[in-house]
Amino acid sequence: MKRSSLHDRIRQDIERRIMSGAWEAGHRIPPEHALMSDYGCSRMTVNKAISALVERGLIERRKRAGSFVAAPKVHRAAIDIPDIAAEIEDQGGRHELDMLDRTERAAGPRDRELLAMGSGPVLALTCLHRADGLPFAMEERLINLMIVPLAREIDFILESPGRWLLGHVPWTDARHRITAIAATPVIAGHLGLREDAPCLSIERWTWRTAERITYVRQIYPGDHALTARFIA
Repeated sequence: MKRSSLHDRIRQDIERRIMSGAWEAGHRIPPEHALMSDYGCSRMTVNKAISALVERGLIERRKRAGSFVAAPKVHRAAIDIPDIAAEIEDQGGRHELDMLDRTERAAGPRDRELLAMGSGPVLALTCLHRADGLPFAMEERLINLMIVPLAREIDFILESPGRWLLGHVPWTDARHRITAIAATPVIAGHLGLREDAPCLSIERWTWRTAERITYVRQIYPGDHALTARFIA
């Protein structure tokens, strides 16, 4: 088995702290001389690790101040699509999540297309969100484990996938696609609808620089309302 280089190990250690939430947005990364001492390496090795994290959008360098954990950018969209747990709680409801399927697998052709990735592992989740015990929405999500390896360890029953990703994984861009669909037998069964009932499908792709972090499709009954926000 090929051993990782020292700069890769430094990068992975820092990334793990960021992804776990131990180092939150705005946290100052230890200065290069401290990392050199901790790892017994040269400034060039430390600089290479930090530069890789800057390129991936996890760290930002500030002139004469140091390196800091980058804050997730706020996506200013005309349609405001919060995470489902927050949506239910904002309406005064109690959010619960049923994990219908959780599978880690090598990315197949469809996974690679949706995440614009090559070979590598993905985490596929199928969830049912409930509001006060009643079906509210289905969620089908893919997470690129090459970018977010910590997702393997998260219990998404305790914290929903959308909430955890929004709170822990810095991102730089997102794209939405909203379509009307007819409920398949599987969708109808989970949402308590008749087969072919109208549903609203909201798809979202999230990037960090050039890398796609996640793809999600959220499926609501057709009477679900979206919130429109217009920014001058």
